[in-house]
Amino acid sequence: MADNDSGFRNDWATKDFYKVLGVAKDASAADIKKAYRKLARDNHPDSHPDDAAKHDRFKAVAEAYDVVGDADKRKKYDEFRTLQANGGFGAGMGGGGFGGGGFGSGGGGFNLDDLLRQQGGGGGGFGDLFGDMFGGGRTRQARPRKGADIESTATIGFTDALEGVTISLRLTSDAACPTCQGTGGKPGTKPHICPECEGAGYVVAGMGGAFSMNETCPSCGGRQLVYDQACPTCHGSGRGTSARTIQARIPAGVKDGQKIRLKGKGAPGESGGPAGDLFVTVKVGPHRIFGRKGDNLTLDVPVSFDEAALGAEVRIPTLGGSPVTLKIPPGTPTGRTFRVRGKGVTRKDGTRGDLLATVEVQVPATLDATAREAVEAYRAAMSGKPLRASLFEEAR
Repeated sequence: MADNDSGFRNDWATKDFYKVLGVAKDASAADIKKAYRKLARDNHPDSHPDDAAKHDRFKAVAEAYDVVGDADKRKKYDEFRTLQANGGFGAGMGGGGFGGGGFGSGGGGFNLDDLLRQQGGGGGGFGDLFGDMFGGGRTRQARPRKGADIESTATIGFTDALEGVTISLRLTSDAACPTCQGTGGKPGTKPHICPECEGAGYVVAGMGGAFSMNETCPSCGGRQLVYDQACPTCHGSGRGTSARTIQARIPAGVKDGQKIRLKGKGAPGESGGPAGDLFVTVKVGPHRIFGRKGDNLTLDVPVSFDEAALGAEVRIPTLGGSPVTLKIPPGTPTGRTFRVRGKGVTRKDGTRGDLLATVEVQVPATLDATAREAVEAYRAAMSGKPLRASLFEEAR
């Protein structure tokens, strides 16, 4: 169907968009949206790839909702329908269009532009009415689109991971082109609805057989609108790059390799849409003596042979706190782990894990004469109790 000078398509004049959506003329905005969603879901091309009738129904539903789903467009559409019902447009709709006799701007019983200016509160008349409704005479705004998510990596210290830390991140991401502000068009030019996707922002692509899928429209890049002259900076893509430094808070207790989501810190949105999110993968550096196992800290404690054999009390450090005394009972073997309550990682609820102290019995590399004599005396005392006798018994 041909458009008139205001961008209005004559076939729209005879369409009842309320009937298309199956709602009453006085239906609430919520009811209209509910009806649209149901019909769009029931007739979506993805669900019915070979059903041409449902494809047409889907387009009709989308077209109807584009008008009556918008408060301003709906008001002007209702005014238009009222005029039509009262005979104000006569036969001009079918034959000569809006330039026909009887109500044009230049002849007949009344001036349509004047009438619409009175009903619309002093607006721009016929051209403004349908230009606003259907995106002809005035600029139609593309739908807001959320910005892309960004991924980054940050390396922090072992103690910072336990206590939490604020770090600076230098980010480079896609952003709206600074010349065209993301529209893709040369500044000063006006857009029109993309003819390839008819303003949907996507096209249905066949994959062979009964399968098809939606793809971003290659002509408009999903923005629904196209310009006759592309932006000289981004060449019509609407995208540029943005480099910025942000402050990111890493919460206490973060684990090595954990991914933190920072909402709204990603790439800027398009057409007023929200920014994307930033996902930071945290790498935690090692500590010289402490390790981590879940919410517990670990520590290897070296003890001498006599301390393990006879028992002892040894002082050990804690991370960020005062030392504690560890009681080693007589006969403690190497590898035994002792638990020190409340000296581990701080949890989200404010409680703390434990410190797991593992005993490692140390063997001296060299012995002086006195130490050697004492060890040889110990060997002689234990000679009647071979340690490995049970190995041979179990091997039989």
